[in-house]
Amino acid sequence: MAHRQTVGFHRTGIARRRIIAALYGLLCHGLFVAGVGMMIFQMYFGMSRCFGALEAPSSWLANAALLLQFPIAHSFLLSAPGRRLLTRLAPRAFSAELSATTYVIVASAQVLVLFSFWTPSGVILWQARGPLFWMLTTLYAASWLLLGKAILDAGITLQTGSLGWWAVFWNVKPKYPGMPTQGLFKLCRQPIYLAFTCTVWTVPVWTPDQLFIAVALTAYCIIGPLFKEARFTRLFGQKFIDYQKIRPYWLPISRPLLRSPKRNDLSIYDTYADQWWDGSQRWLRTLQ
Repeated sequence: MAHRQTVGFHRTGIARRRIIAALYGLLCHGLFVAGVGMMIFQMYFGMSRCFGALEAPSSWLANAALLLQFPIAHSFLLSAPGRRLLTRLAPRAFSAELSATTYVIVASAQVLVLFSFWTPSGVILWQARGPLFWMLTTLYAASWLLLGKAILDAGITLQTGSLGWWAVFWNVKPKYPGMPTQGLFKLCRQPIYLAFTCTVWTVPVWTPDQLFIAVALTAYCIIGPLFKEARFTRLFGQKFIDYQKIRPYWLPISRPLLRSPKRNDLSIYDTYADQWWDGSQRWLRTLQ
């Protein structure tokens, strides 16, 4: 009898764990799709179709608050106090495993709020027409595809939040991806931020709202990764420092100094292990 009760409690615990995981997964991916979809739609029309309806100057203050809440909270949640806050957004028994999921839930909600409740100015500065419209539309779509590729290279389970809830569902420890160095990360250290910047500048409709969004988010995409790199230095140590030496920060511009290691430096065999046979480093051909 006692054995049956133990088995029953065990099955109840598994069912509860999986229900919680599935609910967090649905919330996470639902908000992710809604947030990204709203961002793509609203920027394509220059932020002219958002749902905010405040009058100036209240609309200016509200829009500024909407814009600031994204980079500030986004960066804060990656800090130690922010990570502690994330653990409070899930049941204590699963809070550590679900932290990757809760982070994406909060970030997606921020994006959805920003691009839904922005109050449009009602002013159209410029709108592409004819072949130029289709060219910009193609570039806009290509920028989002580039961003998707960068996210895939960085570890899509972590970037989309599935890492956390999937681990809870199967009762396993989350397996975080290592330091990204492949794919677009061979061109520069911050391809996600670079690709996202491309999305804000390739829209076919320009308004004062879109210009404000583009300038502000571009500034964040240039400055924000500095905090990420400090975190990566703590996490990966010398491996990331060596990676910094051979890959440009933001723009994928080839610089000879980045590709010319010191002579008689045996650390090059570890530093360039991933690129040894792919042909991306010309100077390696002699050693090969």
